[in-house]
Amino acid sequence: MVCILGIEGSANKVGVGIIRDGEVLANPRETFIAPLGEGFRPSETAQHHRQKIVQLVIKALHEAGIQDPEKMLDGIAHTKGPGMNAPLQVCAVVARTIALSWNLPIIPVNHCIGHIEMGRLITGADNPVVLYVSGGNTQVISYSAQKYRIFGETIDLAVGNCLDRFARTIRLSNDPSPGYNIEQAAKKGKKFLQIPYTIKGMDVSFSGILAFIESKGLEALRNGLYTKEDLCFSLQETIFSMLIEITERAMAHTGSKELLLVGGVACNLRLQEMARIMCEERRAKIFATDERFCIDNGAMIAQAAYLMFNAGLQSTVDKTTTTQRYRTDQVNVVWR
Repeated sequence: MVCILGIEGSANKVGVGIIRDGEVLANPRETFIAPLGEGFRPSETAQHHRQKIVQLVIKALHEAGIQDPEKMLDGIAHTKGPGMNAPLQVCAVVARTIALSWNLPIIPVNHCIGHIEMGRLITGADNPVVLYVSGGNTQVISYSAQKYRIFGETIDLAVGNCLDRFARTIRLSNDPSPGYNIEQAAKKGKKFLQIPYTIKGMDVSFSGILAFIESKGLEALRNGLYTKEDLCFSLQETIFSMLIEITERAMAHTGSKELLLVGGVACNLRLQEMARIMCEERRAKIFATDERFCIDNGAMIAQAAYLMFNAGLQSTVDKTTTTQRYRTDQVNVVWR
């Protein structure tokens, strides 16, 4: 049996997960919530992670029933990237420290691969097209020849970043997350504002959409023509439709009958509904998880590292680095 402890902290969530042969033994997590109207800055996020991470490691070991980590763990994993540099560094330092202390190998993991492999583990999806949507990433992905190939992606803002920034503009709370609060507000929206629909080939663009709704949308809001709920509804329907369109194209190209939704935005029930309708029309299966595994967590890093470890992939402490830019298609997926 192989048991891996994984540390994730690429954005405002810091988590420690423990996986043993595909079983999640522990997965505690803490979230840095920025003040109303503000986003989370790298320095403040890193400070939050420093304050929480040691207790999370202790909590994860306790939940997993691991009294002797040096003997009961086989490796330590951490997020190499992509993500915010300062938070990434906090987690890498802790991973290096405990790997040295417990004399264990260390495994740097691509954050995006962690989401995909956790999704495959939890849902049982075999070889799906993947719609990966989060605060920092937006990609349509499919596996081929030991690489996760990117069929389409955002050329500017990630979808989660677009939602977060609009939430701050209309003064929605960051607790529990801006995207969640937009989702709840959108359920009450009744009037649709026509918003630019921006697909460029297989890629999407959100910056112009955000600029439009922040200007024309807010003007309509001030004039009483639309409510906040109407604007949330209009934005969500438009950008999710764009994502489903390019995802369907990828499924048509590959002939895939499986779709896996991963990343924090994949928790959105409206996005899941739109994806389900599309899959039903194509006679395909949709796979999605709840917030325990959609949102950034340590177990997803542990699961990707578990697969890497079994394939003979590990690193030494002196070569363990982080990078803000680490693309999904840069990883050699030798375990598949």
